[in-house]
Amino acid sequence: MQDAFTKAIVAADLRGSFLSEQELNQLTNLVKESNKRLDAVNAITGNAAEIISDAAHKLFAEQTDLIRPGGNAYPNRRMAACLRDMEIILRYVSYALLAGDASVLEDRCLNGLKETYVALGTPTRSVARAVQLMKETAIGYVNSPSGVTRGDCSALVNEAATYFDKAAASIA
Repeated sequence: MQDAFTKAIVAADLRGSFLSEQELNQLTNLVKESNKRLDAVNAITGNAAEIISDAAHKLFAEQTDLIRPGGNAYPNRRMAACLRDMEIILRYVSYALLAGDASVLEDRCLNGLKETYVALGTPTRSVARAVQLMKETAIGYVNSPSGVTRGDCSALVNEAATYFDKAAASIA
């Protein structure tokens, strides 16, 4: 895993140069926006149970066959596994948002996840849909002015959305 600072340093080192003005500006903006970033991560982590529950309810309302006998979220132990996986994906999205870099999400969560789901017979499109539903709810919390440092949060909202999109795309 590399945070935005480490990633910039490694790139400059590989080039054998100092950090570019553009890289320094990006890191400066990251520092300036750090309180908002922490607020956004806190909004996700503090509301994780609600984000997962809301997404699960919506998913199972859309895809009722998942919770019927023979469905991938039936019986309760399979449902618990689905909710656990949603929690893990959400947790790694929050890590990526905190770090300002998707590598932790890619390396520790998404790498090989689709292949695992395919091997287990888990419907990957349903998992990807669950991730998109988590994204909708999580973005609502991140974009809420309540408990967030004043200022424009659109860049953080977009960044968080890209992490959810990356997760959904890698699974589908």
